[in-house]
Amino acid sequence: MKKIEIINGPNLNLTGIREPEVYGSTTMEEYLVELRKQFPEVEIGYYQSNVEGELIDRIQQVGFGVDGLIVNMGGYSHTSVALRDALLAVTAPAVEVHLSNIFSREEYRHHSFITSACLGMVCGLGLKGYEMALSALVGD
Repeated sequence: MKKIEIINGPNLNLTGIREPEVYGSTTMEEYLVELRKQFPEVEIGYYQSNVEGELIDRIQQVGFGVDGLIVNMGGYSHTSVALRDALLAVTAPAVEVHLSNIFSREEYRHHSFITSACLGMVCGLGLKGYEMALSALVGD
């Protein structure tokens, strides 16, 4: 069984509540139930933190023992070289996800430090982006 870890950054604990017109009305916990049903052959772990150092710690803890990482670093994507370095330090391949289209938002969101440490990026497709990233990592 493949193991994939989803790691979400700041404010993503409010998915489904915060700005539903941008991020949707489904919570991440609700979506995880559906995602696990859709991929029963994959062990899907989940972690969320609003703290940059805790995200780095989690990447280091799981990044050598899973088959892939799906990362949504939220606002840290546009500011954190340290998170990029953590992704480069581990052996698990990563796919970056953003719920909104970062290229249709404020200009400072158009650059992500995370992208160059990942196999690819999915943005602007809401929670469906996690499904697409998961399919890419498990070869569906």
